Amino acid sequence: MRALLAGGGTAGHTSPLLATAAVLRDGGVEVTCLGTPRGLEVTLIPEAGYPLELVPPVPLPRRPGKDLVALPARLRAAVKATREVVERVKPHVIVGFGGYVSVPAYLVARRTGIPLVIHEGNAVPGIANKLGVRFTEHVATSFPDTDLRHGRYIGLPIRREISRLDRAAHRVQGREHFGLEPDLPTLLVTGGSQGARRINRAVAAAAPDLAEAGVQVLHAAGRPEEVEISRAQGDPPYVVEKFIDRIDLAYAAADLVVCRAGANTVTEVASVGLPAAFVPLPIGNGEQAHNAGPVVRAGGALLIDDEAFTASWVDQAVIPLLRDTERLATMSAAAAGLVPRDADESLAAMVLDAVGVR
Repeated sequence: MRALLAGGGTAGHTSPLLATAAVLRDGGVEVTCLGTPRGLEVTLIPEAGYPLELVPPVPLPRRPGKDLVALPARLRAAVKATREVVERVKPHVIVGFGGYVSVPAYLVARRTGIPLVIHEGNAVPGIANKLGVRFTEHVATSFPDTDLRHGRYIGLPIRREISRLDRAAHRVQGREHFGLEPDLPTLLVTGGSQGARRINRAVAAAAPDLAEAGVQVLHAAGRPEEVEISRAQGDPPYVVEKFIDRIDLAYAAADLVVCRAGANTVTEVASVGLPAAFVPLPIGNGEQAHNAGPVVRAGGALLIDDEAFTASWVDQAVIPLLRDTERLATMSAAAAGLVPRDADESLAAMVLDAVGVR
């Protein structure tokens, strides 16, 4: 059996694709991935050992402008390139995760009659998947309240090193790995692969208060130059990394995370029971706040607007929370029981069902 998996651009599309691909490959399915030259897939997919076919990107504009005028020609070129890939790979099924590359894949699936499976990563569906669900009944969602035709809630596929992580069992290893003290309250800070200026600067400005409170920090900054701190002798560690490869060990090391609320981040931190302070990205269609909603309502996380996230808020909300071990334990339990950890297996099963293999 051969499957063509289309998704890329951001980690939000690429990460669930790779998690699902791993289950399919373990089941004997030959996996080929479809992406564009612009996204993270150019690096991440070959590193994971999957063949990657590239087609031209097709941005879907939300308002009138040059991109809207150019859309028909771009779409025709991308559909033609995708059709050539399909004729060469001969997949039995096409699986789409949204984003630029998925639209031509969906159109080719419809024209060729190849079974199509769609996974929507965000709580608020994207334009590509709103189009694609017209062509299939095999639709999965990451969040229970996502309004998408034929949608079935299964959760978001995440990497096995995350879904199977026992934070308590790996805490000592995680703190040793990053050069942290074994017994201090630990704050993990991340704005995603590119970092987040607001988060970087606010937490860096709160560094003296964090040190005074005895809190150590592991900060994945994306742009380390935005994190300017000075440490006195004897202060708790404040470790700044551009990017954290072993995010599983970072989750294990932390008592609390400050982060954006992309679907992948929300699902990962909730699944491992890591209490969070979500700072949604203030652009787009508001999907990040919606992503965080179920975890916040369950009591597993805090939600703070981007412009309200300041050093003062860190001092007034984050530091007291890190000192309250009982509340952190309650938040951890609330988050851990909320999201499925086996969405990769559920989506792979849906793919097999679409082909009639199971």
